[in-house]
Amino acid sequence: MSTETLLIEIGTEELPPKALKKLALAFRDGIALGLKQRELDCGEVQWFASPRRMAVLILNVQLQAADKALEVLGPPLDKAHDSEGNWTPAAQGFARKQGVQPEQLETIETAKGSRLGLRSVSHGASLKQSLIEIVSASITQLPIPKRMRWGASRTEFVRPAKWILAMLGTDSDHGEILGLATSNVTWGHRFHSEGPLALTRPEDYESTLRKAKVIANYSQRQEIIRKQVEAQASALNARAIIDQELLDEVTGLVEWPVALTGAFDERFLQVPAEALISSMKEHQKYFHVVDQKGNLKPNFITLSNIESSDPQQVIAGNERVIRPRLSDAAFFFETDKKTSLESRVERLEHIVFQQQLGSLYDKTRRLEQLAGILATKVGCSATKARRAALLCKTDLTTDMVLEFAEMQGIAGYYYALHDGEDSEVAAALAQQYWPRFAGDKLPDSSTGYTLGLADRLDTLCGVFGIDQSPTGSKDPFALRRASLAVLRIIVEKRLDLDLRECLQLAASQYPDGLIAKGSTDRAFIYMIDRFRAWYEDENIPVEVFRAVDARNLSRPLDIQRRVHAVHTFSELPEAAALAIANKRVSNILGKLETHHEFTPVDDRLLVEPQEKALAEQLVLLTKTYETHLSNDAFTEALASLASLREPVDAFFDNVLVNAEDENLRSNRLNLLKTLRDMFLQVADISLLAVTK
Repeated sequence: MSTETLLIEIGTEELPPKALKKLALAFRDGIALGLKQRELDCGEVQWFASPRRMAVLILNVQLQAADKALEVLGPPLDKAHDSEGNWTPAAQGFARKQGVQPEQLETIETAKGSRLGLRSVSHGASLKQSLIEIVSASITQLPIPKRMRWGASRTEFVRPAKWILAMLGTDSDHGEILGLATSNVTWGHRFHSEGPLALTRPEDYESTLRKAKVIANYSQRQEIIRKQVEAQASALNARAIIDQELLDEVTGLVEWPVALTGAFDERFLQVPAEALISSMKEHQKYFHVVDQKGNLKPNFITLSNIESSDPQQVIAGNERVIRPRLSDAAFFFETDKKTSLESRVERLEHIVFQQQLGSLYDKTRRLEQLAGILATKVGCSATKARRAALLCKTDLTTDMVLEFAEMQGIAGYYYALHDGEDSEVAAALAQQYWPRFAGDKLPDSSTGYTLGLADRLDTLCGVFGIDQSPTGSKDPFALRRASLAVLRIIVEKRLDLDLRECLQLAASQYPDGLIAKGSTDRAFIYMIDRFRAWYEDENIPVEVFRAVDARNLSRPLDIQRRVHAVHTFSELPEAAALAIANKRVSNILGKLETHHEFTPVDDRLLVEPQEKALAEQLVLLTKTYETHLSNDAFTEALASLASLREPVDAFFDNVLVNAEDENLRSNRLNLLKTLRDMFLQVADISLLAVTK
């Protein structure tokens, strides 16, 4: 089997750094998929990405896929001719479908007798002939939100394409891609390399570019950056905070990274560190450094894309650029402190929360009441909760937040401390937004998580109340994230709150008639359904959640405990049989007429040894089981019921439930209902039978 090394590189103007890795991986996957679809085997697949290029290098690519022998069967041979020896319509139709004349068909022997058929050979795909098609398809499928056109061409790509390198071994003449002829030529660093670089073989790609001051391997370049940044910080006896998103972005900005350390005036350290970090990270792409105690130092680390003969000039330039940004932050901080947060409450009347739901001032007043009620329910200070709710959105009127949106909540914390507010109230202003994303930290104070719950419940209730609930991928109010945050806070903070009741309390803070009837029920169902994704992430089968959800429970902490208990039970060796038995009992009881009246089991009507044994076992388990339930020990409760497997199996194997004697039949149904009711106190175990 003949193979060659394949190299494809798209050279462009500077690619978007935040999207570079995603685009390059998608390009690699598209090329690999194209080969797989054509059954062209290959070896290792490598990908490369830098600001001006995306490339894929694949070793040992099969040049020609194997031919395939095809055999298509038609009608039975005895149906191929009529009594006069002419081709039947069935034979003619089959031949027409295959694009041949009936005479070209042949007889094929099968296990079911002789049939009319056609044998042919399908020639395998040629990589040389398929290459342009494979690359073009991969480019078309790249996740590019908005494509560009350049010059007079109608060609579209994420950025203007400058060159196309396409080598199959030493062959680089393959036609056009993105309107450019393929060649064996690439280009090095924009400033450290001059002229085109012609490759003699694909394997020289990475080393040739490195000599031209381009580290094409994205992962290697990122690791070099990480080590350089850490080394620069170590020289300061400090630690660099390397945010992965910023690291990815910087990796997409440089081809030949050179880390440099700059400094700024220590007076800026009087400004909240978060504002300085935001300015350095978001606007200048700098890494910040902290001392051994975690305090921000007046330094930054930047990545240059050149090896300067005078690096101090580069550093000085970066210091000049950051100084005005930090000066702005300092000015906003000092100016904002002149106006207390409490005096800013009225300004919220001019900020719209949602057109139908009113202003942020309206929301604040609702949160005051709701946070106070929730605080009482969870056993924390209602006074602090109401105070935090009153001030929670006021920092949106500050210059700091208007300039640095990331400071929302954080700015409120610092200004509240300056105003002399209670420390827990001040902390709650920042913590109301925690968790900001999946896996993020939760508020560490009761006032913080009470305010966070109130804020999200108000939004959920209001948006559902005006029929603006999420549809498909559209979720403008981030209700999915808000729902998961509410569930996490309640579960992880072990709050015994009734979610349905909380939504009704939130709805009651709105003016009469604004919240549509039944909308809190829809919001409740939506929120509880978020548990499904939660448990999928924990590798808990969906049937386990459904078994608990069948109970129509409304306390998330209770649901959490039951789900984990049922999951543990489902892994017991007795679980499968008991789930099937519960399913059988459910089916039997479900067919009863609605007027059937269930009564306690009458021991005098227990005739068969197996029904007596089951009844005795149920009685023996009752006290222990109820003790476990009263302590919310659902795992132990279900584990105790595992001993029912043998008596339940024996009952169904030996006892006729639908006995002719009406009294016996009724008593046996009562016994089955007692059995099912015990399990139902935790969950509907019968639903586990789906996967067992």
